[in-house]
Amino acid sequence: MRILDLLQFSYRSIISHKLRSFLTALGLVIGIAAVVILTSIGRGIHTFVLAEFTQFGTHLLSVNPGKKSTFGISGATISTVRPLSLDDAAALGKLPSVIAVVPVVQGNVRVEAGAKQRRTNVLGVGSAVPEVWRVKTAVGRFLPAEEGNPRPLAVLGHKMAAELFGSANPLGQRIRIGTDRYRVIGVMEKKGQMVGFDMDDTLYIPAAKALELFDRESLVEINVLYKSSVSVASVQKAVKSLMIARHGLEDFTIITQNQMLETMDSVLTILTMGVAALGGISLLVGSVGILTIMTIAVSERVSEIGLLRAVGAERRVIFRLFLGEALALSLAGGLAGVLFGILAIQAIGYTLPELPVELAWGYIISAFAVSLVIGIASGVAPAIKAARLEPLEALRTE
Repeated sequence: MRILDLLQFSYRSIISHKLRSFLTALGLVIGIAAVVILTSIGRGIHTFVLAEFTQFGTHLLSVNPGKKSTFGISGATISTVRPLSLDDAAALGKLPSVIAVVPVVQGNVRVEAGAKQRRTNVLGVGSAVPEVWRVKTAVGRFLPAEEGNPRPLAVLGHKMAAELFGSANPLGQRIRIGTDRYRVIGVMEKKGQMVGFDMDDTLYIPAAKALELFDRESLVEINVLYKSSVSVASVQKAVKSLMIARHGLEDFTIITQNQMLETMDSVLTILTMGVAALGGISLLVGSVGILTIMTIAVSERVSEIGLLRAVGAERRVIFRLFLGEALALSLAGGLAGVLFGILAIQAIGYTLPELPVELAWGYIISAFAVSLVIGIASGVAPAIKAARLEPLEALRTE
């Protein structure tokens, strides 16, 4: 039998049982579509989170108070926490490979402006925030570089300024933060959210004032911006040596941007693979459906097989016929599943623009290839059974 005749015969066999063929392919359609949708959401979240982490640049590292070490025994974790001071930050800023540093203190407090009041996030920082965090002021200026006791100055996030002052110019206005009064000297440009933290709904004050406001001894962290021409390993070594010299021991933790990105990338990759596995379960169900339907088809078409064998069709022809039907069903289901999944992702992107989605073509192509393999694997056993039927025994069933 010629290839063209084989394809025509398989096609006619499929369309002669339209409902059964549709229900058989439906399992693969759902499975492929599930893989496309789930992996696209996973890949979109993956890209979004990494972009959020890198929007402040990649030549950053942070120094956090406390050093954790384990002794290989469950629960045997010792945490030694020593305060990070503003003097530590100033010393780090004098390293040759360091461009600028930002001491960070974070808390939540009530803010009042005239008759308006609300609670908001307060960041106690240094004057190098625009350079280190890649943010700019829309109006006014950022906190000045001051030594000793800084003045009570504040810079508002874009959303914070709008809520407290509306369309009025906030520059020079007085606001109450906790129990102290501050003068507004700037408003930041719109920045959006950074991994769930709304940078626009934030208020910036000097780090020394924030330590007093929240009654803390230690900074939350120190962000260090280093030169792009210097390796992160050398910067990390220099920071570690300086901090040990100042503290007497390694009672701090250094986290590089590369470490954070690698950890986040591995977690998100596992997440994407996990959702792909969930879609793969639907593919498995689809393969069982094809196997079941093709087995039933062999039982129903015994007399047809006997007639084909009687007119001279060889066993390999019978094998190819049934295998071709299974492959055609999986091919149709795979193509329809990919198309439906892509359309669903476009619909999700249109109706839910805040949900990050990105077509993961690697997973889509792999899922389509798996659907073809499933068609072949599910059709082999029924095709072998059909090919092994004896012509006379098959004809007697008529």
